[in-house]
Amino acid sequence: QVQLVESGGGLVQAGGSRRLSCAASGRPFSNYVMGWFRQAPGKEREFVAAINWSGGSTYYAGSVEGRFTISRDNAKNTVYLQMNSLKPEDTAVYYCATSASFGYTNPRDFGSWGQGTQVTVSS
Repeated sequence: QVQLVESGGGLVQAGGSRRLSCAASGRPFSNYVMGWFRQAPGKEREFVAAINWSGGSTYYAGSVEGRFTISRDNAKNTVYLQMNSLKPEDTAVYYCATSASFGYTNPRDFGSWGQGTQVTVSS
């Protein structure tokens, strides 16, 4: 089992930027595809972005493509989510998660989860 801890959330104005981090421990980090999800109040958890083991391939939800960038540093056991041009509809709790395979977007295909970090975008 891998343990994940997200950080970097907070309050940001619309149009602003924020970088989230997710630190992993417990198992070799490079063994996992890493994903970011988010969940707004009253809504289901939704896929945001994912990155493969080496960091060479990524994919995004249509709602964030071009604004968000996922990256990873395997030497630091950390995955990042750079969020630019934030909108009020980006307000949610953001979670990182692990997967054994690349290309999934369903939360059921991701195993370990962090506790989440709140991002609030004010208009």
